[in-house]
Amino acid sequence: MTKLAQWLWALALLGSAWAALTMGALGLELPSPCREILWPLPAYLLVSAGCYALGTVGYRVATFHDCEDAARELQSQIQEARADLTRRGLRF
Repeated sequence: MTKLAQWLWALALLGSAWAALTMGALGLELPSPCREILWPLPAYLLVSAGCYALGTVGYRVATFHDCEDAARELQSQIQEARADLTRRGLRF
């Protein structure tokens, strides 16, 4: 099972549980405070997931490691390629 299928399966399971609880399909009489929290719960979860994703991306960008050795090697390869192309008649 792919990761997408797992996420869709979990989303369908949670969505059906939410719908059953909010629509009263299970015959449970939930207290009013629980129903007031249950209705906007998908929006809360969506906002929480967005905040988590934004925080994760921000953290990864902030802790990104520079590869100075690889950058120097790439610059030398670029200079070699330019010299080779200049020798073959290409002007920059």
